[in-house]
Amino acid sequence: MLIDIAISLDRNVNKKEAEKILKHNDLTIEIQRMWNVKAKMIPVIVGTIGTISKSLRQNLSNIPGKHEIKELQTTAMLGTAHALRGVPMQKCETHFTCQIEVHVAQTVNTEQLQHCIP
Repeated sequence: MLIDIAISLDRNVNKKEAEKILKHNDLTIEIQRMWNVKAKMIPVIVGTIGTISKSLRQNLSNIPGKHEIKELQTTAMLGTAHALRGVPMQKCETHFTCQIEVHVAQTVNTEQLQHCIP
């Protein structure tokens, strides 16, 4: 079982998932040939502000253990908030970046954001 985890722009979640499957297709086939085992690539892609693909639930069900989509989304948003802490609001190059920071600050509770402040 190959698991590839990525955080992508929200509008590219489905595209990134397909990209990961194609990227690792040869590796999956090679593992099956070399080790004579069944191999499967499982992409786990979450958008920067929590967007998920339609197939994420199915992909997570193929991974042993308990996995919460909300926890994955929170982790992605906290990582986005942490990355944006270094970008002052008045120096945002695009309006899109500023909107993400505002959305993340409103979505994630204040206690969780305290851990992101350097």
